[in-house]
Amino acid sequence: MTVDLNSRYGLNPAHSEVVEACQIIAPCTALDMGCSNGRNALYLSQLEFNVTAIDANPSAINMLQGIIEEEALTNIKAYVYDINRASLDADYGFISCTVTLMFLDPARVDAVIADMQAHTLAGGYNLIVCAMSTTAYPCPINFPFTLKEGQLRDAYQGWEMVKYNEDIGTMHNGAQLQFATMLARKPS
Repeated sequence: MTVDLNSRYGLNPAHSEVVEACQIIAPCTALDMGCSNGRNALYLSQLEFNVTAIDANPSAINMLQGIIEEEALTNIKAYVYDINRASLDADYGFISCTVTLMFLDPARVDAVIADMQAHTLAGGYNLIVCAMSTTAYPCPINFPFTLKEGQLRDAYQGWEMVKYNEDIGTMHNGAQLQFATMLARKPS
């Protein structure tokens, strides 16, 4: 990696779970779901993944497209896409969905996860980090959707759990809450 594009453009560093996943996932086709202004997508592109970055926010996508053009990046494409549609049209070796599900329509989350699974290549990976609301740790932020204990693990029955935990974490704003973190590998 020659240049850290995230710091060059004033973006936060890539999510720590994306960085960790890239220790075991070889560059492949990747989807960054809910990419915002592209911190994870840019990181993946610098590691030579072929990245598709999607988000419902047109101004975030415009910002990312500006960086792509400025840097003449050929291995990253950014599109405005409503993840609630659950209608991906390509298959990927790695789908990253960090801190995104909690902003979706709760009635669509099961369909979104099923769509992610259907569009993951055999032997490919899904990374999900999502807020939880549990009896022990009720979520202090009024997200449209939060996971319940074991819900994410249950949704990935039959996949290899490379990493799974439901630990306490801290949001950018300092709020403490429980997160489900999962890196799962689809059977070959």
